Amino acid sequence: MSKDLPQPKQSDEVDLGQLFKLIGNAFERFFKFIGSILNSLFLAFVWIVFFLKKHFIKFVIAGIVGVALGILLEKTSEPIYKSYITVKQNYNTGENLYNAISYYNDLVEQHDISTLESVLGIKQEELSSIIDFEIESIISENQKIKEYDAYLKTLDSTVAATVDYESFLNNDKDYNHQYQQITIKAKERNSFSPVFNKIIENINSNPYFKREQDKDINELKAQALAINTSLIKSDTLLTVYQKAIIKAAENNNNSQARITIDNQDTGSSTKEFELYSKDLGLREKLVEIERQIADKQNIIEITSSKQDSGSIDNRKEILGQLVGLKTYYALILLIVTFLILISFDFIKFLGRYKDKI
Repeated sequence: MSKDLPQPKQSDEVDLGQLFKLIGNAFERFFKFIGSILNSLFLAFVWIVFFLKKHFIKFVIAGIVGVALGILLEKTSEPIYKSYITVKQNYNTGENLYNAISYYNDLVEQHDISTLESVLGIKQEELSSIIDFEIESIISENQKIKEYDAYLKTLDSTVAATVDYESFLNNDKDYNHQYQQITIKAKERNSFSPVFNKIIENINSNPYFKREQDKDINELKAQALAINTSLIKSDTLLTVYQKAIIKAAENNNNSQARITIDNQDTGSSTKEFELYSKDLGLREKLVEIERQIADKQNIIEITSSKQDSGSIDNRKEILGQLVGLKTYYALILLIVTFLILISFDFIKFLGRYKDKI
């Protein structure tokens, strides 16, 4: 039996060797796979370079034709005028505001100007030239980061650890941001101030938001009244302290006179300073409340208004960017030319492949 004892060790060594061999083969196949991908990408890059070189003249002609077409359309097509305002939401009116703009757009697309007139209270002559309503949030990347940080502070630390910045942005709605930009596009240069004002007025007159506004203002006024009452009592108490200090000084001519209040001996200067500090804090709180009341006076308000009569804007959107007509049509013709030429090459490739079958 003693002669059979070393055999398990040999089996372990064989198994370990096979394991290392399997790991080595796996790494070899992995690096070959990465190499094949890089090789394919390099071949695709080389093919694109030679493809562009082969059809370079055609792309140049397409670009020139696109620029010429853009210039022609700029001179012959009707101009589009754009005007916009920036609004500040003091309440959560975003969803309501976005729905309203969407509704106005639907009426414009359906050429239902009479309904739009009744909704906005503006004459049809001033509305007939409108071709589009737009709204978008105004927020910078830094402001988004600040909002993300503020949101995390409202969560439990365990839950906050599971919320990353990307998931926060995916769940964030544009209409929740405080500042929004409303844009009107029209075929004629008109003064759009009445239209903008009516849009804001419709939100400000919403019964639900009016009730919320009344409750908030009444609550803030009650807080202000309570603080004012406290300040009056504080002033009275401060007067008592000052009289006590003067009387104590007259009685014993001691610069460090002390008075007894609530059966405790406390330095008068210390009590006076504490009272002054509390008084100052109350006054700062009162200023803050008055600012809040001023903000709550408008459910939504216009913060800036530019180009009320509209400015010419014939730009078009491509790949998420607004560009001029010349650039737009040049890019469109280049893309179309590229797709047509690559389709012809693909058809030729299929023809050669068919002959080999």
